[in-house]
Amino acid sequence: MHETLFINFSTIDASLKHMIENVQRRATKQLPGLKNLTYSERLQKLKLPSLNFRRVRGDMIELYKILNGKYDKEAAQFVKLWKDMTTRTGVRGNSLKIFPQRARTELRRNAFALRVVRTWNTLPEIIVTSPTTNTFKNRLDKYWKNQTMMYEDYKSTITGSGEDLDIETDEEEL
Repeated sequence: MHETLFINFSTIDASLKHMIENVQRRATKQLPGLKNLTYSERLQKLKLPSLNFRRVRGDMIELYKILNGKYDKEAAQFVKLWKDMTTRTGVRGNSLKIFPQRARTELRRNAFALRVVRTWNTLPEIIVTSPTTNTFKNRLDKYWKNQTMMYEDYKSTITGSGEDLDIETDEEEL
């Protein structure tokens, strides 16, 4: 599935998310030898990330593209960087840390510019400053390769930190 299809997934009602995920649940259950496994086990066996994981990964890729000028400059106006919003120095985290904006409504809280902040701000410098989109994807995938969210249902979130990255062995192309 195309990564950008999951950008607005979190704005969907929880029951609708569950219905969408159920399509994948039923489809994976039809495959030979997988019927008696749990949904998470089927996803792991098939190396098929959950819809939620793909949405979060897609969000990070789209944000990388926005911050690196891959889209119209107007797209970047919705994302404010810490370095542009404060004179404070020594802010922990990566150099492209996003300034968290306030949201008064649930709809606004689920908007792209707000929902990406926490996850993006936890990424290491070496990932957010990747020279190309493919390098960013490769590094992100390597960093998140052991995330439990990868094979869990729509309620899961990214937890803890990722794997140590050995940039010497980075592959530029997918």
